[in-house]
Amino acid sequence: MNSTRILVAGNGGREHALAWKLAQSPRVAQVLVAPGNGGTALAGGKIGNVPIAADDIAMLARLAKDENIELVVVGPEAPLAAGAVDAFRASGIRCFGPSQAAAQLESSKAFAKAFMQRHGIPTARYAVFTDFNAAIDHVHTIDYPIVVKASGLAAGKGVLLPESLSETEAVLHQIMVEQAFGAAGDEVVIEERLAGQEASVLAFSDGRNLAMMPAAQDHKRIFDGDLGPNTGGMGAYAPAPVITAGLLDEVRQTVMQPTLDGMRAEGTPYIGILYAGLMLTADGIKVLEFNCRFGDPETQVILPLLASDLLQVFDACLDGTLDQVDVRWHDGAAATVVAASEGYPGSYPKNREITGLADAEALRDVAVFHAGTKLADDGRVLTNGGRVLAVTATGDDLAGALAQAYNGVEQIRFQGMHYRRDIGAKARFG
Repeated sequence: MNSTRILVAGNGGREHALAWKLAQSPRVAQVLVAPGNGGTALAGGKIGNVPIAADDIAMLARLAKDENIELVVVGPEAPLAAGAVDAFRASGIRCFGPSQAAAQLESSKAFAKAFMQRHGIPTARYAVFTDFNAAIDHVHTIDYPIVVKASGLAAGKGVLLPESLSETEAVLHQIMVEQAFGAAGDEVVIEERLAGQEASVLAFSDGRNLAMMPAAQDHKRIFDGDLGPNTGGMGAYAPAPVITAGLLDEVRQTVMQPTLDGMRAEGTPYIGILYAGLMLTADGIKVLEFNCRFGDPETQVILPLLASDLLQVFDACLDGTLDQVDVRWHDGAAATVVAASEGYPGSYPKNREITGLADAEALRDVAVFHAGTKLADDGRVLTNGGRVLAVTATGDDLAGALAQAYNGVEQIRFQGMHYRRDIGAKARFG
């Protein structure tokens, strides 16, 4: 029965979690992760690494042919934006994720904003500029706080929150003239800054039908109390109590389904994971951004709650039969705490030995997902990135999941390790 061979492209905590969940399917014989990390190298069983970069699409396609891979799952946004899914499909290989055209929902913030405007999807007021002087003229005419976004992919760093007119001018100069984010800043979105709680809502999509996932909340700032610079995410939990069942249904009806319907109507059907970053404002739900893949660290709290076979769900998305699959979720909650390197999100050292991993993994209902790690020749696990580990726990409720996740983090040591101690503080424990 276990005959399916899968290739997961990527090297982060998201990809470790995807490989971990896919390997649980009785239909799966092997999950290769390219290039993977120390955790996928150590996983054993069905999971193994291959030393090919996630954006080396030609080499990955060759590997998929040579290894009789039946399904490729692309984790990060950059290969999706570069047309990885189109390339694999052209080679006759099934690939889970949106086409390059559909991935514009993430790869171009200007495209996403115009799409939302065309299809009546609630979002903030905005304007798009390719000319620096025109952008400067615009910010002198508006009387509300703003966010400045590089339109292209900027590895999560292209969203800036200036606090004054002079700071706004400096930020625009940094992006558009100094090209701090390279070509990603050739086009800039200036949009109204919204207030409220943020939440991440993800759904499986077959291009026509949706299967909603439990809502999650991420913690972007590096320090407790949401202080300090933005990161890729320092922890998350799901389901997020702020998204009630009624609100989740409203998100489906006002955001997710209209997005699928609009993409299909425009000739770019959206197949894969649709991720809406939302702000819950006093005026209702507003979309901050779309992502075209699983989030990180949201994946690490959503997949442990999935009771269904992930391979079956992926197959249904690709076959257009998602409405025929009962996507089931476990009761309870999940929480993850990210352990980061000293200096992150700025520059950070590498090659520091990590200890206590086995002690953390021995705890009940705890999984340690590696992100920035590598396996040394002598078998030691070393740091190799800014976000090093995501320690996830499940529990009967959110308070229990958080307590166990922190119990897991406390077993682990590496020089300079730091983590937030207030993950989940915004949640209301019932």
